[in-house]
Amino acid sequence: MSRRRLLSMAAWLAAWLAVAMVSMAASPSPGTEAGDPRSSGQGPGLVGDPGFAVLAVVVIGLGAVVGTLAWVRMTSRPEG
Repeated sequence: MSRRRLLSMAAWLAAWLAVAMVSMAASPSPGTEAGDPRSSGQGPGLVGDPGFAVLAVVVIGLGAVVGTLAWVRMTSRPEG
């Protein structure tokens, strides 16, 4: 192999190792006490109003059904 190619491979290897060391040094944990930052020191819990979320999904679903049926009725082919 040529000297230039060896130097190129060594540079790529060094860069790859540097990136690997940085990524291994990173930790997904915040380093502090685990828990939901939106609550008062408790574990994960419900945030918001689940009843409203369920109602919103039902209303959106019914709206989609009504809108689809209206579109089908308005765009149906004429008989004959």
